[in-house]
Amino acid sequence: MVRTVLRCLPILVAGVAFAPAPRVVEYPLPRPRAFPHDPAVAPDGSVWYTDQVNSFIGHLDPATGKVADYPTPTINSGPHGIIVAADGGVWYTANFKGRIGRLDPATGAIKEYVLPAESRDPHTPVFRDGKLWYTAQGSNLYGWLDPASGSGKTFPLATPNAHPYGLVNTADAIWMAEFGTNKIGRINPADGLLKEFPLPDAGARPRRLAVDSHGIVWYTDYARDRLGRLDPATGTVREFPCPGGSGSAPYGIAVAPDGKIWYDESGKNEVVTFDPVAFTASTVPIPTPGAAVRNISVDSARERIWLALSGTQRLGRIDLK
Repeated sequence: MVRTVLRCLPILVAGVAFAPAPRVVEYPLPRPRAFPHDPAVAPDGSVWYTDQVNSFIGHLDPATGKVADYPTPTINSGPHGIIVAADGGVWYTANFKGRIGRLDPATGAIKEYVLPAESRDPHTPVFRDGKLWYTAQGSNLYGWLDPASGSGKTFPLATPNAHPYGLVNTADAIWMAEFGTNKIGRINPADGLLKEFPLPDAGARPRRLAVDSHGIVWYTDYARDRLGRLDPATGTVREFPCPGGSGSAPYGIAVAPDGKIWYDESGKNEVVTFDPVAFTASTVPIPTPGAAVRNISVDSARERIWLALSGTQRLGRIDLK
């Protein structure tokens, strides 16, 4: 097992001197052409990420600035989504090669699982009841893998070219964004059956999702420059224009511990914080241009969020208090 240990130091971006305004702290990643696609927070506050271009799984210790990264067993596998399971195992989707990988954080060893041929491009993973659920965007399906037995099952979508994308695990369901159409899906994890919630505008393209403590589904409408709110109990949808206006291209999204919604405007190089009660928004600039945040991870214990600054070879941190 090849293990490369590197060191990076954060770039501190000064906030307003008279108020603790949110600001972005950037951590440059030393590996050339690093492309952090998704971040995931470990229980100790460190951050794992997928380096899709180099086909590495990376690990940042924000306390020291040290970075260690680990090559995927299958070269050029395009690691994409990443999560840290309850046992500490780091799971990722190998988007280019139809595989799921698990990295042991104690040793750095990676075990791969080959998915069925129809799951050629696994995208976003979530772990639930011993199974790794995933979307496969171009394959137009979602499915699960049982690592203990090696068995699995896939579920093709009835909607053609739905492009299942972002996936969110909640207490009673798994929610899925259908990026190729104007629908959001609710998966019953007991049997895998899907209920679809059409969005009112045919041009809506939900890309990623977040679900708040009230069960409200928030989504980024990448095509229409809007933040969306779906109430599954009534089917009611509300939309809020992005502060950046046309070309905002909202992408990654998360719910902070205080209930605020955070999402990025990938076309404007800024992050938006949205108050779901007052329906007001404010923005936080990302210092280095071209960040294109594809995903956001929440560290609830430390009240901070992490950004994958894919376009600038960095990870970003915002402290919420």
